[in-house]
Amino acid sequence: MYNVYKTYGTMHIPVLLDKVVEFLSPHPGQKFIDATIDGGGHALAILEQIAPGGKLLGIEWDGELLKQLRLKIQSSKFKNDVVLVNDSYTNLKEIATASNFEGADGIIFDLGMSSWHLEEAERGFSFAKDEPLDMRYNTQFPNKTASEIVNEYSYEKLTKILKEYGEERFAKSIAEAIVKARKEKPIRTTFQLVEIIKSSTPFWYRRRRIHFATRTFQALRIAVNRELENIKSGLEQAEQILGNGGHLAVISFHSLEDRIVKNFFREMARAGRLKILIKKPIRADLAETTENPRARSAKLRVAEKLSSAFRC
Repeated sequence: MYNVYKTYGTMHIPVLLDKVVEFLSPHPGQKFIDATIDGGGHALAILEQIAPGGKLLGIEWDGELLKQLRLKIQSSKFKNDVVLVNDSYTNLKEIATASNFEGADGIIFDLGMSSWHLEEAERGFSFAKDEPLDMRYNTQFPNKTASEIVNEYSYEKLTKILKEYGEERFAKSIAEAIVKARKEKPIRTTFQLVEIIKSSTPFWYRRRRIHFATRTFQALRIAVNRELENIKSGLEQAEQILGNGGHLAVISFHSLEDRIVKNFFREMARAGRLKILIKKPIRADLAETTENPRARSAKLRVAEKLSSAFRC
């Protein structure tokens, strides 16, 4: 496995790194886009392969996370080969055009949540820490916070969010408990919400290997950041700016994300715009999941831009 995260001190171990590099097949002088650059793990491995003469565009929605990555890049040998942009990949085509990355040779999306957000952001992403219930990836964007959602949304809307985004089997009872609890006092912190979830789910559910708050927290995070809507938009733009024969690699971490990616690839394949390179998604092997447990749920899908389909 590439050890870029050890060499350059990335914030989390990049998932499926060897397979991403293998299927993107970067070569010297090429242009690549990391639409979710995070700690730079995948990007640094790609930069190693496209030197000399290659360029990489990295996009990161969280300004604080990008600031830390920028410091790391500036002290590396790649400081003149990287363009970093603080924005969302929902603006991918505009960003790529402005940065002269049209006709890119490859694009990578890692849809997984950053370890930094769980461990250091202090925005309520983790149910294991008592933090303000925010969950925004970028606090400068006018998204509703998780606290605003749980305190303002109706029982029906909360139930829908928990069912659709969290696939939570006890969505109704959790939503009912949230509505009841907020009448007593506003729900402002993660531990408040965890206690509400705990009180509204059966004992056996709370004893499972997966924490009983996992699905609720996932659902709220997705709702706050509009993650599922954003994926489709980002993929559509990626297909448009890929050059002839360019590869699009997407790593997803739960079934809702993977379904969107799979359906998009199939739709583009039927339209003659993309060629699906692997029939079934690639999963991490035992060695990787042992070293990096978060890789267990990762799925990699890869497609190639057909030459007759290029447009900008």
